[in-house]
Amino acid sequence: MKELERVRWRCRRGLLELDIVLGRFIEQHYASLSKAQQAEFDELLDMPDPTLWDMIANTQLPPLQSERSEVLKLLQAV
Repeated sequence: MKELERVRWRCRRGLLELDIVLGRFIEQHYASLSKAQQAEFDELLDMPDPTLWDMIANTQLPPLQSERSEVLKLLQAV
């Protein structure tokens, strides 16, 4: 439970669009992610807001390892 609260806190960003998408993602998908996918989501949260938003909005190519990311695909579908 504390882990979920920590992740929710990290999803509070300076960009309203990210707040909305990340909040919905947490509610809809986070609990069903594997530990590896949760770690990948945590890595995505380390990115600066503009970069993360551009990846989610498909306006910027993600780094190679994220290109095939199921977590990123789920974020884009939210």
